[in-house]
Amino acid sequence: MTNTNIPHDQNFKNLFLDFPLETLEWILPETIQSFGPVIKYDFSRQETRKDKLADGHLALDIPILYTFRNNRKLLLWLVEFQEDKSEFSIYKLLRYTTDKMEAYPDALVVPTMIFSDRRQWRKDVARYLDAQLNDRVLLHFEYVFLKLYDLWARDYFDSPNPVVKILLPKMRYEPEERWEVIRQAYIGLYQLASRTLFVKYTDFIDIYAEIDAAERDQILREMDNRKETVMIKQILKEEGRMEGRVEGRVEGRVEGLVEGLQEERFKLLSRMLMKKYRRPLNELSILEGLCSEDLLELFDLMIDCESYSEIKEWIRQRKSGNIS
Repeated sequence: MTNTNIPHDQNFKNLFLDFPLETLEWILPETIQSFGPVIKYDFSRQETRKDKLADGHLALDIPILYTFRNNRKLLLWLVEFQEDKSEFSIYKLLRYTTDKMEAYPDALVVPTMIFSDRRQWRKDVARYLDAQLNDRVLLHFEYVFLKLYDLWARDYFDSPNPVVKILLPKMRYEPEERWEVIRQAYIGLYQLASRTLFVKYTDFIDIYAEIDAAERDQILREMDNRKETVMIKQILKEEGRMEGRVEGRVEGRVEGLVEGLQEERFKLLSRMLMKKYRRPLNELSILEGLCSEDLLELFDLMIDCESYSEIKEWIRQRKSGNIS
């Protein structure tokens, strides 16, 4: 059963605060191409002025100020709205946006509405405002609109972004796809985040997939014995989340690639494969079988090499013993 007292705003706030760069890459991927790399980011503590203190649809209000090369700035203003959409007002959003523009005159302010309710709408919300006299535009306002239920979870199984992986249960899927969505969320989060964040956000996944303890145990038992899923079971057991609920022992053992420094190098190279060479998650197994020293040497090679085919050939030769 879903807990109706879940602090949704705090869950989403923590997600975006823990993954600010990944949030920008997901919501506004074009900014990296246009502005270049982010050199720093800051979380604004300034609260948005509200018409009434009870304005619930601004429960989550996160301004993240990104600074790019040449000192260009962008304020990504995230508002998560999970209540009745009939309470949403684009006119209020415009007023709040102009407040942000006044507070951050040197930044491009990007208001972003994230609708997280898992149901199909019969009527859309207002997406833009226009005021025009003949050919003269007096006002044009729009915002970034994200309705998670409009996104099919299956289309994001290969995403290299941990924010997207965590949000899979909030997207749309067929009833028979539910367990695969949960499995993909677990595995993707494990591959893309630190152990601390993995443990933290498996709770997020469980909450929004509406998993009870018995059902989650059954899902974990039915997950195949890939190294990632075996490690996931072990981590959850160590955290005490499976104690007294999982019978027998967790089969399999964690081999070299998921131990200590080697685990961190494996995850780092996995992210480079996905981000630099645009490889899907199912190709990350190419790294298996490489020792810690191999992974370090491969990292140096990836920094300078633009060709994935050369990387793939290097790995093949190293595994065959043709490179010493």
